[in-house]
Amino acid sequence: MGTVLGMLLCGKNLHVKIWGYDEKQLMQIAAAGENIKFLPGYMLPKNLEFEPGDKKIMAGTDLIISAVPCQFIRGIWVRLKNHTPKNIPIVSITKGIENKTLLRPSEIITEVLELSDDARLAALSGPTIADELARELPATACAAGSDEKLIGQIQTTLSTNWFRVYTNTDIVGVELAGAMKNIIAIAAGIIDGIGAGDNCKAALVTRGLTEITRLGMACGARTETFTGLTGLGDLVTTCISPTGRNRSFGEKIGKGQTIEQAQKSTQSVVEGIATCESVIELAKRKNVVMPITQAIYEVLFLNKPIKTAIDELMNRRLKAEVSVSAQNEKA
Repeated sequence: MGTVLGMLLCGKNLHVKIWGYDEKQLMQIAAAGENIKFLPGYMLPKNLEFEPGDKKIMAGTDLIISAVPCQFIRGIWVRLKNHTPKNIPIVSITKGIENKTLLRPSEIITEVLELSDDARLAALSGPTIADELARELPATACAAGSDEKLIGQIQTTLSTNWFRVYTNTDIVGVELAGAMKNIIAIAAGIIDGIGAGDNCKAALVTRGLTEITRLGMACGARTETFTGLTGLGDLVTTCISPTGRNRSFGEKIGKGQTIEQAQKSTQSVVEGIATCESVIELAKRKNVVMPITQAIYEVLFLNKPIKTAIDELMNRRLKAEVSVSAQNEKA
């Protein structure tokens, strides 16, 4: 996604520089004119620049896009902290929750940079499969943050005739939805791998969204965020896309690969694995029941057989889809 957004901004004739933690890898991408490992088959714009130096990358910059896998954000921003201008806005496109601290991406950056609040932080999220964006297929996303002026500027900066950006002031819900959908996507891949069918996947997506919403609301997010682009929209895309790494990882498990084999055969970081650990802990703290997430956790970390996990989910105590109290609240 970092590469794709660089391409998008270059297409708007903006001055774009890409930095990476690994100077050798960055220079290989620059020399090839293509991100062969993560976005093969798409030539990069001639005006896209690459900057390997930590000190120079921030010079003259108006906006930073942070495209770092969640469990590595802290280390990267500790490295860049002393080179980061005080008032520069930062947009995180990371989807995950940090292990142990249970912080969202924008919260990690705020903590590392010792910011007094998150006013200069925003998140960009939504149903955005990178290779489709690279082909300039129509897509949408949300720029979320507490500063409406900032997210409005980000909206204008990133919108094109094929990429439509909305704004959302619920950054808590947007980041939590983006993180948790990756867990459900692993489950969707497992369903594909074992051939459990479309009825099963529809049930998974629907009940998975219920779990995501339940925990999000317990953390202070708004309900409507989870039925929007960054909730339902992103969840559906991630659960059906053949190129989504979380779904693909789950499919490999469903077809018989071990967790280790499936991870090794996946090119990039499968965010849903680490996020699953964080969400289970967060759910415990918030006293939120998440049976699907719990089942995936037990498959990934406790070696529970997939058939056993599915049988246990299907044989849970029977209940109403919507509780009477919830119906009365809506009435």
